[in-house]
Amino acid sequence: MTAMHLSFYSAFTLSSLGLAFHRTHLISALLCLESMMLSMYVALAMWPIHTQAASATILPILMLAFSACEAGAGLALLVASARTHGSDQLLNFNLLRC
Repeated sequence: MTAMHLSFYSAFTLSSLGLAFHRTHLISALLCLESMMLSMYVALAMWPIHTQAASATILPILMLAFSACEAGAGLALLVASARTHGSDQLLNFNLLRC
């Protein structure tokens, strides 16, 4: 395993651990999700260079597009929940109530 692979794996693992253990605010959960997507984007961008394959060069662009859509949806949920509940703390949300 090279140092590059170790850095991608550790970035993804640390962001998933941050998502699992630090769930007090919605914005911190969204930041952890974005760091997971960023580590996957960098890994997908470096993969065709490492394997010297020209067919997989569209994958990072698709990943970046999906990441932007996910960020937009997450921020929309953040604004909507802050308007209805008054804060972005995840303990205030009751998902069973309409």
